[in-house]
Amino acid sequence: MCGIIGIIGKEAASQRLVEALKRLEYRGYDSAGIATLVDGKIERCRAAGKIKNLEDELKANPIHGNTGIGHTRWATHGAPTTRNAHPHATDKVAVVHNGIIENFRTLREELEAKGYKFDSETDTEVLTQLISHSLDKGLSPRAAVIDALNQVRGAFAIACLFTGDENLMIGARQGSPLVVGLGNDEMFLGSDAIAVAPFTNKVIYLEEGDLVEVTKSTYVILDKARKEIIRPFAIVAASAAAVEKGNYRHYMQKEIHEEPDAVARTIGHYIDPLEEKVSLPNCGFDFASIDQLWIVGCGTAYLAGRVAEYWFEQIAGLSCENDIASEFRYRKPVAAGRAAALFISQSGETADTLEALRLCKQNGWKTLGVVNVATSSIAREADAVLETLAGPEIGVASTKAFVAQLAALASVAINAAIARGKITREQEREYARLLMETPRLIREALEIENKIEKTAHEISHAKSILYIGRGTAYPVALEAALKLKEISYIHAEGYAAGELKHGPIALIDENTPVIAVAPHDELIEKTISNVQEIAARGGPITLLSDAKGIEEAGDAVKNSVRAPECHPFVAPFVYSPLIHLLAYHVAVAKGTDVDQPRNLAKSVTVE
Repeated sequence: MCGIIGIIGKEAASQRLVEALKRLEYRGYDSAGIATLVDGKIERCRAAGKIKNLEDELKANPIHGNTGIGHTRWATHGAPTTRNAHPHATDKVAVVHNGIIENFRTLREELEAKGYKFDSETDTEVLTQLISHSLDKGLSPRAAVIDALNQVRGAFAIACLFTGDENLMIGARQGSPLVVGLGNDEMFLGSDAIAVAPFTNKVIYLEEGDLVEVTKSTYVILDKARKEIIRPFAIVAASAAAVEKGNYRHYMQKEIHEEPDAVARTIGHYIDPLEEKVSLPNCGFDFASIDQLWIVGCGTAYLAGRVAEYWFEQIAGLSCENDIASEFRYRKPVAAGRAAALFISQSGETADTLEALRLCKQNGWKTLGVVNVATSSIAREADAVLETLAGPEIGVASTKAFVAQLAALASVAINAAIARGKITREQEREYARLLMETPRLIREALEIENKIEKTAHEISHAKSILYIGRGTAYPVALEAALKLKEISYIHAEGYAAGELKHGPIALIDENTPVIAVAPHDELIEKTISNVQEIAARGGPITLLSDAKGIEEAGDAVKNSVRAPECHPFVAPFVYSPLIHLLAYHVAVAKGTDVDQPRNLAKSVTVE
C-alpha cells in the first residue's frame, strides 16, 4: 500500500513532502519518512507509526532543501520500525521503493561479501546499495540505476536522489505505478496522481518498464528497451485524483493491472522474506487445536475459499467444508469435532457472511475473518482477522481483491500446515519462495493482454460459454464464468472438467465456446483428454495453459493462450489475471457498463 512522492521544487521541500504523504494515508502504512538534499548532501527524517510522529521529528530536527523524496511504508520486509522506514540511503543515493525485490537475499549476500554494510532488514536497501555499488564503479546516476535494476527480480516503483546534484531525480516502475507531475519550473514523482495533486494537475502515467530522469524544467523517459520515448500527459482534477483511472479505459482494467501490487503487499504482510517463514501478525489462531474448518463467503470471496479448500486439505491435512454464506445459516451446519470457521469478504460488511459469522460464534466455534477493510464489522466481530491489502477497489466486479484473498489464504494454509506438523521447515521455505514469485508471474501474465483481447473478440458474440478446469483450476473456472456473467451478460458456466460426460457435454456444439483453464500439473493429461472429447463434438476450444500444456494438446484446440510456466501451487494466481482480462475485453467488445454492471452493487449489505 506504500506511497511515494518526489519533488524538485522552488521552495522548501520538507513540508510539501509531508503534505503529499498525508494525501497518501488512505493507502495504509505503518511508518513514514523523507529525505532532502542540503548543500548536495542527503539528510533524512523517519519515524515509525503515523505521519504525526514524522512531523514531531521534523519539528525537533528540521531538514531543509528544495529537492526531496518521501514515503509511507506498509511493512513487508522487516518490522515497522524507524530503522526499516524509507527512504534508505548511502553516502551517494537515497531511494524510496514500492514493491518487492524477490532476489534480495542473494543480492544482499553478494554485496556484503564485497564489503557493503546494511542497516535495515528491508529488500529496498539492497536496491539502494546496488545503485551505490554501480556509482562506485564510475557509472552516471542514470546508468547506475539501470545497472542496478537489471540485477533485480520483482516489482517496483522507485524514486532516487543523488548526492551532489539537487537538480536530478530518477524514477522507474515495473509492476507498481508511478506518475510524473509537470509543474512550473519544478517537477514531481508520485505513486499516483493524488500524491502530486497539491502541486500540479498535469501528469504523465509511466508505463511498464519505464525509467524517467527529471530536473526542475526537463524530463526524459526511457522505455523498457531504454530508448527515449514520449508519453502523453493528462490533466487530472484534484478532486478526482484519489479515484483516477490513469491511462486505463475502466477502473476494472486498472485494478486487474494492480493485481501484482495487491498480491505483493499481502504476501509481504505475512511472509518474512529473510527467514522465508509465514507469520500471521495479531492473529493468535491455533490450527493445531481444530479438526475441521468451514470456509464461508459470497460470490468471488466464496470462490477464493474454494481454491483455499485444496490448499488446506492437501498441504495442511485439515478437513474443510466450503459453503455459500447465504445457504450456510439455513442448513444448520453440524461440526465434526473441534470446529473453526473462516469468513471471506472484500468489504467486511457482506450481510450474509456477517450473519453466518454470528451464527458460528453462537455455536462456540472459533472464527477468522479475511477482509480488505480492517475496521469493518467482520474484522471487529471475528476472533481473529487477516487483512488482504488490495487497496480501494472501485469496479463492482472484484479482481485484485480476489488475488489478494488468495494470497492471504495461501499464507494461512502454510501456517496451518506448520502448526499441524504436516510440512517441514524446509517445505515452508519452498512455499514461501513460491509465493514471493507470484507478483512477477502475474505481471508476466498481464503482458499477454493483446492475445487475450483478440480471443475476447472471437467469443464475444456467443450466447453461452463453458469454462472447465481440474484441481484448483476448477474454482478458477468458476470465477471466470462469474466474471463473464457479471459484466458481459453472457450466460457462462464453470464445470469440473471430469464432469462433462455426466451431463454438460450435451451442450457442446460449434456455437458454444469452451475455455479450458489447464496449468501443466499432475492433472494435465486428464484435462487434455476432456479437451479432445469437446473437439470431437465440434466445440470451439480456447486453451489457457503454458507452453508444455499447449504442446501436449496438439491440434485439439482451435485457439490457445500461453500463460507463464509456474508451480501448480501458485497457478491460481497466474491464471486469475487471464480470466479477468478475458471477461473484461468481452464486456468492452459488447459495449456494456464494465465498472457498474446492471443490477449489481459493490458491497451487498442486505440479505
